Amino acid sequence: MMAAIKAAETGKSVLLLEKNEKLGKKLYITGKGRCNLTNASEIEEHLKNQTCNAKFLYSSFYSFDSGMVMFFFEEEGLPLKVERGQRVFPCSNKSSDVIKTFQKVLKRKHVEVMLHTCVTELLVEEQRVYAVKTKEKGTVYGKNIIVATGGISYDMTGSTGDGYTFAKATGHQLVKPIQGLVPIETQEKDIYQLQGVALKNVMLTVKDEQKIYYKQLGEMLFTHFGVSGPLVLSASSYLPRQHKSTPIQLFIDLKPGLSHEALDKRLLRDFEATPKKAIQNVLKKRLPQKMVPILLERSGLDPLKSVDQLTRQERKNLGENMKAFSLHMLKFRDFNEAIITRGGIHVKDINPHTMESKHIQGLYFVGEVLDLDALTGGFNLQIAFSTGALAGMSTLE
Repeated sequence: MMAAIKAAETGKSVLLLEKNEKLGKKLYITGKGRCNLTNASEIEEHLKNQTCNAKFLYSSFYSFDSGMVMFFFEEEGLPLKVERGQRVFPCSNKSSDVIKTFQKVLKRKHVEVMLHTCVTELLVEEQRVYAVKTKEKGTVYGKNIIVATGGISYDMTGSTGDGYTFAKATGHQLVKPIQGLVPIETQEKDIYQLQGVALKNVMLTVKDEQKIYYKQLGEMLFTHFGVSGPLVLSASSYLPRQHKSTPIQLFIDLKPGLSHEALDKRLLRDFEATPKKAIQNVLKKRLPQKMVPILLERSGLDPLKSVDQLTRQERKNLGENMKAFSLHMLKFRDFNEAIITRGGIHVKDINPHTMESKHIQGLYFVGEVLDLDALTGGFNLQIAFSTGALAGMSTLE
């Protein structure tokens, strides 16, 4: 939609082909239906939040940054607000208002929209694109074709990998698409009983024998299959794209503000205050209640044992499990639980100053169909808006 608007602003006749029954279907579910449409931070912060190919985005971000995105919507009568972490939302908290704004502008810019129109093939002659084939409307001709088909996450929104098919058929290299910003299944079954337990202010470290992939303070959530929540989703986008032979482990530090020694002193103080109490009852003050029996079992401790009977080694074991509650990654959840798709069209095949293919004249690829992805917080939609706008502004005469 942004690409179509910016192309129309250059005076060109623009046709937007949409295979769904309505525009912006994926926008409806972003930000849990509230549409976190960008992040109000500076360009450098946006670049820091990319998990790959950040340099490729310099031209598109400087051509159409988050401030310009916000100005675009506010100028069109959609009030915005900035929330925690510089996340930008419509004041109404309705993603439908973002889409209505787009529809209004498309209409005013005389962009023709064809719904229920599925493109099946790009037509190329002498390394120049000249038309597309569609299931419903036959061949549709155009001097410039912008492919903005997204990845393969949430396929019910129409993201079924069409852009990858077009790219491969026209000689472009693909980086294998995998899930991004996705929950993780774990081998340990003892945590399944923790379903729904949310942890705040914990430190998550994800590593294998050779490398630490991710270490961050924040929030996470236990589920019926493993773990999810902001920390886990972000961690998933830093993990290797290819399966590794060495196991990947997740370590949760439940008390990141305390060193091992300080935590031991805290526990000792608690135990001395109520020496005859069962350890399970004393720990309930310090930890989520459902975690206590699992933590005690992992530490080899009888939950009914009174704290004055604990040995120094037993207390040390408990502290170590609180500082490094460990899990083994089994796999990512599937694409329908992934917020984004990692991988896609190799950016080396695309001109970063125009988003035009280096192989096919007049052919542009933008947004998630490319091998570009970022963390949560409005950064991925900014990629879509920036690359879309740049392609629209760069289309050939």
